[in-house]
Amino acid sequence: MARKIETALVQSGRAPVRQYGFVNPPLKRGSTVLHASVAAKRALGPDAAFEPVEIYGLMGSETHFALEAAIAEIEGGTRAQVTGSGLSAITLPLLSYLRAGEHVLVPDSVYGPTRGFCDSVLARFGVATSYYDPMITPGGLAGLFQANTRVLFTESPGSHTFEVQDIPGLAAVAHAHGAKVFLDNTWGILHFAPFRHGVDVSIHALTKYPGGHSDIILGAVVVNTDEDWHWLRQGALEIGNYASPDDCWLALRGLRTLHVRLKAAEAAGLRIAHWFAARPEVARVLHPALPSCPGHENFKRDFTGACGLFGVVFQPQYTPQDVERMIDALRMFGIGVSWGGFESLVLPSSGTIRRTAGTGRFEGEAARFHIGLENVDDLIADLDQGLRALRGA
Repeated sequence: MARKIETALVQSGRAPVRQYGFVNPPLKRGSTVLHASVAAKRALGPDAAFEPVEIYGLMGSETHFALEAAIAEIEGGTRAQVTGSGLSAITLPLLSYLRAGEHVLVPDSVYGPTRGFCDSVLARFGVATSYYDPMITPGGLAGLFQANTRVLFTESPGSHTFEVQDIPGLAAVAHAHGAKVFLDNTWGILHFAPFRHGVDVSIHALTKYPGGHSDIILGAVVVNTDEDWHWLRQGALEIGNYASPDDCWLALRGLRTLHVRLKAAEAAGLRIAHWFAARPEVARVLHPALPSCPGHENFKRDFTGACGLFGVVFQPQYTPQDVERMIDALRMFGIGVSWGGFESLVLPSSGTIRRTAGTGRFEGEAARFHIGLENVDDLIADLDQGLRALRGA
């Protein structure tokens, strides 16, 4: 019987309840693993590196394997590979799957470092990248495939501008052209089931909500078939991918409270998003759960909930300097580039986003907000005085 998500978050990656011992799995650090004999080591065989077996520290320990099992279960996949960062969770499958002379399709709204990797490393290795409108229809996407297109990369919602893609429709087109579908599912943690919607490879920055406390850097890649696990794991071994067991242990601890933290973030984020939408200074709110966000219909169809990260577009009369003055006036929102922790954050969006397919244009200047676990009334009071600074009042 499949476990409900709350149960999986609490119990996955742990020993059975009736096994006496500490509640949490151990933190195991190390490089060298000793074997009882030459025969015992030889008996492991060449396929042992693809299983949760302690062979050498670089290949993972009990701590790594526990986190990987937990992430795979909550994503609905079969196997997961932890990585040293969210960005490495993006670059690992791209490097592992693509070859020189091949082509990848990437949404124009993609996370900036993903674009940077495609334009630099993949380009140097002879892999071509084309950027497409994240709101493209499946019919429109079909015209972008080339004979050598091997991967359709998706990110939904999009970075900073929160376009929600038609993942099932786009995935069907990709598969018809023999391409794999990669998804950066960091925003959709717990709320978007990637493998039920046609995704082959799901990518997460565990730095965000799974870590939950703004004190670890970690990523994960999840797959759902033995074929995909083999090339992904082989790539991880060849590249020398590694994640700190200390960070893995902390991420496991973060998973235990992820459901209740995410519910609180969703409720607070929605309340503040609606508050913004009613303000005269605001042109539109880029929250996937609101009709003003591109792809809202896809969100309603495919997602079971939201997190606390969204964007705000201000009326066109406000300048970048006005938005900067508003941000500097806020007392409860830190200015930080990450999100998913317990604290509220804000970041100006305009002028920092690179687009090459002509997308991401809005009425005015924009900012990205992450709503943390503070009292919502306190946050709204702070935002209210921030908007007074925006107006120059």
